[in-house]
Amino acid sequence: MKFWHKIFQLGHFIISLLFVICAVVLIVLATLQLWHSLQLDRALSLLRRLNGVLESIAFLTVAVAALELGQTLLEEEVQREAHMSAPTRVRRFLSRFMVVLVVSLSIETLVLVFRVGHDAPEQLPYAASVGLVAAVLLAAWGVFIRFNCSAEELEPEAMALAKQEDEKLE
Repeated sequence: MKFWHKIFQLGHFIISLLFVICAVVLIVLATLQLWHSLQLDRALSLLRRLNGVLESIAFLTVAVAALELGQTLLEEEVQREAHMSAPTRVRRFLSRFMVVLVVSLSIETLVLVFRVGHDAPEQLPYAASVGLVAAVLLAAWGVFIRFNCSAEELEPEAMALAKQEDEKLE
């Protein structure tokens, strides 16, 4: 059984590494997009420059999400060797993921509103739906946290164990 556990750890490490590599590639793409948008080429209109900057922000938003997911996997699954059976672990893992997801969707909503507001205003309901999804996820996450806190009170030893593991990693 320990062999399979090590295989899963290796898989999580590889996935975490790939998330980081993807984030670095997205950062490079965002930098190139931003550089191209800021070039003093007279052929580029102000609107095209704005769209380039917004596209760069979108790349960076996804890069932050990829970095955070890579870090979360590395810390929770490889370093801590956590098992998602305790309510504390589930809340902690999902909270880190949900923060990234909600913030990313909110930034993407802003980027979409600016982009389609100029180019295709008829697409604004699509942008609004992305924002609505972010709001629903935030509300659902709040409900989950509320219910999970009462479950954590039933297992105070799991919270103490999680705090001990945090001290080891620092």
